[in-house]
Amino acid sequence: MRADRLIAILLLLQNRGRMTSQELANQLEVSGRTIHRDMEALSTAGIPIVAERGTNGGWMLAEGYRTNLTGMKKEEIQSLLLSQPTGIALELGISDNFDAAFQKLIAAFPSMYREEAEKVRQRIHIDGAGWREASEQVPLLPLIQEAIWLERKLLIAYTRGAELAERLVQPLGLVAKNNAWYLVADTEGGMRTYRISRLHEAAMQGESFDRPERFDLASYWQQSIAQFKSELPRYPAKIRMKEADLPRFRKQWYVTVTAVGTVYQDEIQADVLFNTLESACEILLKFGSTVEALEPLELRQKLLQEVQSMMSLYTDKQEEGPDKPIKGN
Repeated sequence: MRADRLIAILLLLQNRGRMTSQELANQLEVSGRTIHRDMEALSTAGIPIVAERGTNGGWMLAEGYRTNLTGMKKEEIQSLLLSQPTGIALELGISDNFDAAFQKLIAAFPSMYREEAEKVRQRIHIDGAGWREASEQVPLLPLIQEAIWLERKLLIAYTRGAELAERLVQPLGLVAKNNAWYLVADTEGGMRTYRISRLHEAAMQGESFDRPERFDLASYWQQSIAQFKSELPRYPAKIRMKEADLPRFRKQWYVTVTAVGTVYQDEIQADVLFNTLESACEILLKFGSTVEALEPLELRQKLLQEVQSMMSLYTDKQEEGPDKPIKGN
């Protein structure tokens, strides 16, 4: 629509300064003639558009002119609100700056959209830690999202142990973490989190519910994660690794680095908490020869057994030759 394009031109000139007709045409995917007509329309509307001729010329706004008009559609605002500080921002210690900037962004929204902005923030949370494109099948996601927006109760069916159970819940929000979507809901037994890919059925009910006034989705999720980790089993170990691999090692699931020893050349020693002997072995094998388990002895022995089994597997197949059947077949 032309109105959207005129607003886009105004914001481009405000944010970037001088732009040529060709630059604007390329940005907005229209012809140069269309840009000239739009400039005439903006001037007629009282916008102080200045045209500078020459090699370095272009279109610009009169000095000191700014508009408070954002021209953002509701859907555009919703997409911005789903952005979160990445792991890079957290590691650089600038996540607080992101939060401050985000609050300023919300404050700059037109008043008619601020309520919508807060609504999105309270109903969808993206946990950026290790986020990657979702690979799970979640056909129930659109229906669940609609129930959250309409504040309607959901009847869900999910697997509990060896049985299929049903529960009537009050859906409060969606959380995306790693490659999975989660439903956070209030139930008769308190707050619960359900992995959406594991739900068998979901039916939106005609009955609505009152959303808890002080419920904050992001805060609840962080507290839930912290509680989940605190209840996991602990398997302490000591490792040696290259200092450059430490950031990647910290990102592994179910791994907590509790202490880092003195750096020796490019290597460090670290005290680590895994969950179990098996998970420790699985994680350390992913790093190959770049990480060495120092303690406990059983972990070293377990890793040695796994490596020897792999060597035996490939050595036996190599000796059999390409034309011989693989053992066990």
